[in-house]
Amino acid sequence: MSKYVHGYSEREAQRLKDQANTLDSLLHHDSVWEEGSQILEAGCGVGAQTKIIAPANPESKFVSIDISNESLAIAEEAIRKQKIENVIFKQADIFNLPFEEDYFDHIFVCFVLEHLTNPIDALMELKRVLKPSGTIMIIEGDHGSTYFYPESKEALEAVQCQVILQKQNGGDANIGRKLFPLLKNASFQNISISPRMVYADDSKPELVEGFTRNTFTAMIEGISEKAISANLISDAQMKKGVADLYKTAEGGGTFCYTFFKGIAIK
Repeated sequence: MSKYVHGYSEREAQRLKDQANTLDSLLHHDSVWEEGSQILEAGCGVGAQTKIIAPANPESKFVSIDISNESLAIAEEAIRKQKIENVIFKQADIFNLPFEEDYFDHIFVCFVLEHLTNPIDALMELKRVLKPSGTIMIIEGDHGSTYFYPESKEALEAVQCQVILQKQNGGDANIGRKLFPLLKNASFQNISISPRMVYADDSKPELVEGFTRNTFTAMIEGISEKAISANLISDAQMKKGVADLYKTAEGGGTFCYTFFKGIAIK
């Protein structure tokens, strides 16, 4: 298990919620399972995705797990406020799940593998608790897909700091492109990978605000102190890099990033 590079601050919790809300239709228009399904959400964090997928599948039951009790408390509060009743939360380790073999009909994993030192081991453990012919659905980003206008060397260096920090913590910020081989190496079948591109410009103000500004740039700004402390970048370069990323959310700017959604069968 690796450390969560972004930390567990209130600001980070809000960033995750902004990201989930902004990308709802892009990532989750097909996050639907047959009625009566028992679904494991592995690595639910603060419930940012839970409060989207659970109401969309009201006749299914979710068991949402996370390693962090602090995150689970936030998730439970969010679910209670929305009066969602088909979710049970449980503290658990994705590498040592407290469930019997062939227990769940389906498994959902979103923005989790990128933080794990051994994603294959996690996939094998998830596969253990998945019923034969059950599906696993995985969503991950890929920082290598980031490009924007106005172009900026410092902005690209700031983004790369995130990639390096995540690698130093045992994770992989470029894991999106690797979903197919990961699922194949874990011996899943009928693997289907779907790229989901986010493109924001002046004509899409909700994406400019929700993704460019409040999700991606906020994420890079959030690791500024760690990057500077690790001597990955100077204070001046980081400030300019973040400022230039914010410029892509101003008039005439553009921003593009690709997520990858994989579905496979046991």
